[in-house]
Amino acid sequence: MATFAFKALDLAGTPTRGEVDAETKQSVASQLRARGLIVTDIEEQKSADAGDLLANFKKVKAPELTIATRQLATMISSGMSLLRTLYVLEEQTDNDKLKEAFVAVRRDVEAGLAFSDALRRHPKIFNDLYVAMVAAGETGGILESTLIRVADQLEKDDSLRRQIKAAMIYPAMIGGFALLVLVALITFLVPVFEQVFKDFGGELPLITKFTVGLSHLMIDRWYLLIGTVALLVFAFRRWKSSDKGQIQWDRLKLKFPMQIGDIVQKVALARFSRTFSSLVAAGVPMLEAIDITGRTSGNKVIEMAMDDVGESVKNGGTLVAPMIKVPEAFPVLVTQMIGVGEETGAIDTMLSKIADFYEDQVAAAVKALTSILEPLMIIIVGGIVGFIVIAMYLPMFKVYDQIK
Repeated sequence: MATFAFKALDLAGTPTRGEVDAETKQSVASQLRARGLIVTDIEEQKSADAGDLLANFKKVKAPELTIATRQLATMISSGMSLLRTLYVLEEQTDNDKLKEAFVAVRRDVEAGLAFSDALRRHPKIFNDLYVAMVAAGETGGILESTLIRVADQLEKDDSLRRQIKAAMIYPAMIGGFALLVLVALITFLVPVFEQVFKDFGGELPLITKFTVGLSHLMIDRWYLLIGTVALLVFAFRRWKSSDKGQIQWDRLKLKFPMQIGDIVQKVALARFSRTFSSLVAAGVPMLEAIDITGRTSGNKVIEMAMDDVGESVKNGGTLVAPMIKVPEAFPVLVTQMIGVGEETGAIDTMLSKIADFYEDQVAAAVKALTSILEPLMIIIVGGIVGFIVIAMYLPMFKVYDQIK
């Protein structure tokens, strides 16, 4: 038995498509006619090849999902039905993985499943925040405006990520260059000088012994060096992936020097405020909004604090009381503004203002950090080269002094 993909029209002229398991195309046509459909095309599905398998490893990029979401909102607001909108998205989506998801969502909706429930079946593409906001929009009958808000949220998140990545490009390039210079000098330059030192004889300075020893390690026992680095990376990732390690790592990130911890905190607060504001404004129930905000904040310290916030709200308490107890995650400005938002009933507006403020702060802090890192990385590269040059020439100076 094979699987056949079909395209057909119902009695109202609405296009539909799907898959049917049957022996032949004739059997498929008979089944479709029995369902009152007018068949327009039937094709046998081929088995997955290498290209299809590689497509499974592709990711859906944030801009692609944002554009698709905004298109979805635009078409729905223009009066198109949800099913027809999904058909259009199937046809014009270039990303194969996203296209497959829309096909599956459309089939589920055709089968009578709610749009949000259909999206929930694809958690790697549509996260909890996305699904919760769509569900709230469906319930309130404001799906198009909710989808626009979702697209705005995705754009803000992507903008934050791009700012951080852009700030790290220059230091990463300089750091990589410094590593290449170090490896080249130790691998090619030091052995040449070592032969000269053997001809001189005598005791080498400590700094030179260290450099020569490092050269032997990289040339003769490189496998030990690679093995040690791999073991340390594995141990770090294992520790960071544990529950205790995640909490310790996220707390440590908030205390990093050179404004790095400050940027980490600002990014987490911007994401937390924007997510919480979007969920509340979309009409998501408060307890669900608190839970989703904690899980999507990207910081375990904030996630644990939001668990306490949820318990406080369940027991009739305030949002802000548990936040005040975690000053390393929630500065006074945040707690004060959230407190005012609770008192005035404008919590979503206050959270949106907090998000705007911290997004601007992230941009300024990243720019300041970049201006600090640029000269620092140059000094580090110069220091590496200077250390090796001094280590190699110091024995020659000693020989020269002995000759005098």
